[in-house]
Amino acid sequence: MEPVKIDARGLSCPQPVLLAMEAVKRGPGPYEILVDNPTARENVTRFFRRSGKTVSVSENGGDITLTAT
Repeated sequence: MEPVKIDARGLSCPQPVLLAMEAVKRGPGPYEILVDNPTARENVTRFFRRSGKTVSVSENGGDITLTAT
């Protein structure tokens, strides 16, 4: 299944988490969230884990990709 992709770069919390919440309401995923700061990484990761998802994190330069399944 193709992941739901969300580009949350440049957004400060809680906006990345709110976008992740909206995506979860729309469907079961998987999800791929792109963020650019450690606070968003931690908060989105926490949200997905509390939602019962497994999260993997990869970093490329200043971009952080969170993949939740």
